[in-house]
Amino acid sequence: MTERNLGMLYVVATPIGNLEDLSPRAQRTLAEVALIAAEDTRHTAALLNHFGIITPMLALHDHNEPQRTPMLVEKLLAGNSLALVSDAGTPLINDPGFNLVRAAVAAGIRVIPIPGACALIAALSVSGLPTDRFVFEGFLPPKTTARSKRLAELAAEPRTLVFYESVHRLSRSLADMVVAFGGGRQAVVARELTKLHETVRAGSLEELARWAQAAPEAQLGEVVVLVSGAPPQDQPMQPDTVLKPLLEVMPVRQAAETAARITGLKKNALYKRALELAGQK
Repeated sequence: MTERNLGMLYVVATPIGNLEDLSPRAQRTLAEVALIAAEDTRHTAALLNHFGIITPMLALHDHNEPQRTPMLVEKLLAGNSLALVSDAGTPLINDPGFNLVRAAVAAGIRVIPIPGACALIAALSVSGLPTDRFVFEGFLPPKTTARSKRLAELAAEPRTLVFYESVHRLSRSLADMVVAFGGGRQAVVARELTKLHETVRAGSLEELARWAQAAPEAQLGEVVVLVSGAPPQDQPMQPDTVLKPLLEVMPVRQAAETAARITGLKKNALYKRALELAGQK
């Protein structure tokens, strides 16, 4: 029995702005594969046209990936090599592609990274914040209550925090971070990276929140927000310091559970104190 000739799946990073960031290896890969699975074929067509690449494309996005993955895996098993790209940056980093990559790995297909631009890494590298340990949180919840809850859960995180954010929510998210983390926490807003109007603005959360509310340029472009990790706690965190802001955005029991995760204190004791603060006991 002869061994099957399987295709390969290439995960190809594309520019986040400057087209010169598409590497020669990425250009060659996109030109040589049988098919490109693209998040938005119209967006990727502009990139391919710029480099004179005529490879056929197929749309693969959040709404159709589960349905199209089996068909693409069949193509790979039949010996066709494919490339996976997102609209910008490295696929799967807050972009579609996870289902396809997981299915390809399960089927014994070789998955090959073609590295390149990634907004979170680009922003982190120029932020001036600690880079040895960091946490990528992607987009925060769009609703205020859910966003405040998630930020409260991250208040004691000692690693540098990295978020993607819509410019339409930037001002509100920074204001919520001031409440959750304190206005003095150092942070960076990086927008339009590698593009003509690239901006990397550093300061305290309070300063950045004021800037985002007042500056017209803060309402435009793609944004990465980076926040320094929580400082070491020399003294045990006081329950009321954590519970009071949590009780403003969540029910008593949920606030106690979240406070327990943040402080390491007993949940039952925190629940009792939360009831007192909420006036329920």
